[in-house]
Amino acid sequence: MTVPLYSYEHEFQGYIPERYALKLERDGIAKIVRHKKGSINRVFLHRRPGDPKPTVPRDYMGKAYSWEQPLDDGHQAWALRPLAGHVARNDHSHEYHLAPRSLRPIFVRVLLDCLAQQAA
Repeated sequence: MTVPLYSYEHEFQGYIPERYALKLERDGIAKIVRHKKGSINRVFLHRRPGDPKPTVPRDYMGKAYSWEQPLDDGHQAWALRPLAGHVARNDHSHEYHLAPRSLRPIFVRVLLDCLAQQAA
């Protein structure tokens, strides 16, 4: 009888004989998931040294450039991550320039172009 084998990332790898699954578990290479009655349901390989870290949705979504920032009055506003790191302004550590000086004209031009398209 064969059982399904999955990688440590839960990707289906194929079917293996039960005796091979038991050997993998005995050698500490895999974890067997059993039915309540004791029969083998599926086998998951353990992550081994040198294997890449499991992928998570964040790997595909990229870096967050905005998040909700709580305000002193209890409201929430969207804050933006700066492109050039934190640059203090007006002695307020939570205020900073969102783009380096060299990029600001480009940013303003794109912003104005977007506003002009919406008005049309």
